[in-house]
Amino acid sequence: MNDTVSPLVHESITPALAARFAASTAGHVTREFPYKADHVMGGPQDALRPSALHPIFHGSFDWHSCCHGWWQLLRLMRLFPGIDAAPTIRALADASFTPEKVAGELAYFQRPLSAGSSRPYGRAWLLALHAEASRHDAPWAAALEPLARHMAQSLHTYLSKLTYPLRVGTHFNSAFACLLTLHWARDRDDALTALIHEKALDWFGQDRACQAWEPGGDEFLSPALSEAMLMSRLLDQPAFAHWFDAFLPDIADRQPATLFTPAFVSDRSDGKIAHLDGLNLSRAWCWRGIAGRLPKNHAARHGILAAARAHLDAALPHLFDDYMGEHWLATYALLALDPAQDI
Repeated sequence: MNDTVSPLVHESITPALAARFAASTAGHVTREFPYKADHVMGGPQDALRPSALHPIFHGSFDWHSCCHGWWQLLRLMRLFPGIDAAPTIRALADASFTPEKVAGELAYFQRPLSAGSSRPYGRAWLLALHAEASRHDAPWAAALEPLARHMAQSLHTYLSKLTYPLRVGTHFNSAFACLLTLHWARDRDDALTALIHEKALDWFGQDRACQAWEPGGDEFLSPALSEAMLMSRLLDQPAFAHWFDAFLPDIADRQPATLFTPAFVSDRSDGKIAHLDGLNLSRAWCWRGIAGRLPKNHAARHGILAAARAHLDAALPHLFDDYMGEHWLATYALLALDPAQDI
């Protein structure tokens, strides 16, 4: 696709953008090929097509992108119930989120050889999807509940034994997974919520003078800003402002400059390099979320919001340039543009 989304005038999702995002994503959450499987085969019997392995999440190029594509569709339908795609989304959800199909997904992840599949990123996004589904007057959340509970328990087990955080800008980032999981767990799982608090404060609580040596060439998350975003959800405003000023002590001078400079994307048909459009969007989301949790008179706030705008303007025109970006970028655009900021 060559059509683009114009750079922002107002930094919020509009009905026109919502309609564009929904039409695109509704077209690929059930598109089975191309598909990149995170699949360990124990024998020839496990050589199956994506839809046999995953009765629900076999579209959008990979399992995790299909999860957050569905999150995006349900969120858009809740925010904009009148969009043209709403009947299509509801019909697809009714057909997809059934107890039988969820049981098929659950059976896959209960395989011993699937213990590390989509961990932690896709599993955390499944919890975000379940949380969003629970906000709809539909049976979808009830159907997804067994799979969500399995993912929550698996993440609890994983975090319990994870001695060191993964400070990368890809799917393995610990702070980002904890952020999504915390959003789900706060109303549903006290033990998991407490574990995330414990781990995050242990891993990140004493971090000081972050150098922000980023981005890496295929990153779609900012290790520095993902960490700061998580801490902003765990600490009250005075405590977070104190932590943030120590973590990024020169932020009022727009340093480290790397965090204020949108990434350049040289080839959007290359799936890894196309991650950098996602970095620009996820940074915009984090910058806006962090600004909202700092005092309004904070010295860095103006520069932070300007950085969010610059990153959005760099990425929004390219959401649909190539399927390597189209199958997932709208999710991160919605995160960055949704005024609720409630993940």
